[in-house]
Amino acid sequence: MIMNFVNSQLFKDVQMAEIFADSKTFADAVPNLSWQSASELYQLVGPLQGEKLREFVMSHFSFANQAIPMAKLNTTSVNQYILDLWPHLHRSADSDLSSSLMPLQFDYIVPGGRFQEIYYWDSYFTALGLEDIGDLATIEAMVNNFIDLQKRNGCIPNGNRVYYSSRSQPPVLALMVTLLWEAKYEQRKDFSWLENAIAALEAEYQFWMKGCEELVDDKQATKRVVKMSDGAILNRYWDSARSPRPESLKEDLHDAQNLSADQQLSYFQNIRAACESGWDFSSRWLSEPSDLKSIETTNIVPIDLNCLVYNLEKTLERFYSLINKEHKSRAIAELALFRLEAINQYCWDNDKGVYRDFNIRLNKQSPIDSMAMAVPLFVGAASEQQAQQVKTKLMSDFLKPGGLVTTLSNTPQQWDSPNGWAPLQWFAVKGLLDYGFISEAEAVMKNWLSMIEMRFAEDKCLLEKYNVCELVSRAGGGEYTVQQGFGWTNGVTSRFYKLLNDSL
Repeated sequence: MIMNFVNSQLFKDVQMAEIFADSKTFADAVPNLSWQSASELYQLVGPLQGEKLREFVMSHFSFANQAIPMAKLNTTSVNQYILDLWPHLHRSADSDLSSSLMPLQFDYIVPGGRFQEIYYWDSYFTALGLEDIGDLATIEAMVNNFIDLQKRNGCIPNGNRVYYSSRSQPPVLALMVTLLWEAKYEQRKDFSWLENAIAALEAEYQFWMKGCEELVDDKQATKRVVKMSDGAILNRYWDSARSPRPESLKEDLHDAQNLSADQQLSYFQNIRAACESGWDFSSRWLSEPSDLKSIETTNIVPIDLNCLVYNLEKTLERFYSLINKEHKSRAIAELALFRLEAINQYCWDNDKGVYRDFNIRLNKQSPIDSMAMAVPLFVGAASEQQAQQVKTKLMSDFLKPGGLVTTLSNTPQQWDSPNGWAPLQWFAVKGLLDYGFISEAEAVMKNWLSMIEMRFAEDKCLLEKYNVCELVSRAGGGEYTVQQGFGWTNGVTSRFYKLLNDSL
């Protein structure tokens, strides 16, 4: 098993020796025989260093080819490149390779580069591009994989690697199920499909709400649920593991080396919780915006997470009604209303006209302004007045030449200024459109696409993130170099072209 393997001497020696530039490379290696036999053999010949260690690894493991065959891709236009790229990011159902990969029963799309597995929240944004070309079959296959993973793993993991199994990602299954229902099954009135989908959404809801019954007396938080001062229940990101991430072992141990033993455990857990957020990493999670060691993700009640759980509740309300389970529909509608009231109570700043995360340690809102404030518009949780105020903030402070910047904090973290990310552009654009801010949504899309086209002329590919403030510079920050492909960038960019063409 991988979890035993990551505690082996071989794994630790390879990761600490930096045999590979990216720690994830060895975490994803496929043993020629088995983890067990490679570890046992190493016990006999090790410890090894330098070239001898590298030779041992290369003779007992194989590695997936991450390269995208650029010569086979049409780079005359962004749209054509995206079309040509999908087959190269497409993976067939897996056989068990006895590696860290959790085999999937159905086809899927990987983001690209170092990410050679399915990622949970990425897949929703990827699905937008697949829907644009009519590839509902792959979207459905990915949804089926998530439903299967949830049954096998107890939650939809961050990605289908064993080392991701203790955490999820932002809950977007309801968005993907809704997309499929409206694009395919609604016309057929296929309620048996809908009932299966509802069962999966219920299971996900239970995962996020697990532990509510434990929040009695002074207990404020457990797992992913938090009891606010007035008794309202909201959610946070969390990870049950309190150890370094195998895929970033050296980095985590290095960053934690001067902390006490208790501080180290807390640091590892908070790092992992930030990975569950999908925003790994950002000043949103830090008490000192430029110091990663000050991370306190589990003390933060995030506005975007709670809006996505609100969307899950509202989706269940709608779907229960469609299958004539009115009692269940009314019950979950009530829970959604309570959540909305709590979101407004704790995460809305009326004076500033913004949504913010809430810090339970300090019992006050976070000072960090981030693109998470667009998600209430995206899920329809904002009043007309709130939407108006958020729109003003986005257009005045967040809109840059290349689209919307992630936060207004300039830090070394990749989910901060000057970087912009495709999924956040979509949250904002869809939210603005839904509230009738058409010209503003078009301005965001046009800035994003003009930046994409300018960068594409130079890079000949799409990337996972962009510097939206200075278009001549590539995005930086984070733990690894900028990856090319890229699943969600392709999906959102494709959708923006479609929306703008349709509106011309």
